[in-house]
Amino acid sequence: MEKLGFKLLELIALSLGVEAKRFEEFFIKNQTSFLRLNHYPPCPYPHLALGVGPHKDSGVLTILAQDEVGGLQVKRKTDQQWILVKPTPDAYIINVGDIIQIWSNDAYESVEHRAMVNTEKGRFSIPFFFNPGHDSEVKPLEELINEQNPSKYRPYKWGKFLIHRKDSNSKKQDVENLQIYHYKLP
Repeated sequence: MEKLGFKLLELIALSLGVEAKRFEEFFIKNQTSFLRLNHYPPCPYPHLALGVGPHKDSGVLTILAQDEVGGLQVKRKTDQQWILVKPTPDAYIINVGDIIQIWSNDAYESVEHRAMVNTEKGRFSIPFFFNPGHDSEVKPLEELINEQNPSKYRPYKWGKFLIHRKDSNSKKQDVENLQIYHYKLP
């Protein structure tokens, strides 16, 4: 998964007009990547239950293996409709995360998605979250910033962001969970 993640980052870097290995420096120390195994049991009332609610992945990339049952939906930007992602055998789904959105200064956009349950069959998915080192500073790449395209985000430390997100994800709070748009410049 890590090898695939680095290959995808090379392609993203080249598409942005920067050196292919540009992102590797962020993964040298204390990488925070992880793998999750998800099981969504069948539910007779899927319209009343979500497997995972709407969200955007806060890291770099998510490489997702899923079974044939399906349930992943993405929000279409043009009309805000939820679209089912049809499972393709022997293929991965790649989600661009918030960090790519910031590194690219909004040239790429993190996609909002959710997981739905099925009425008759359980569903399995295995996401690999490809994330930088704990000490990485997340900000738009200097090569992409100029007078015509100023920085759209203020910098933040990935590890502090990650800890704050994980600490607050499951708690009921009077304030919204930390998101990247909290770092968006006016």
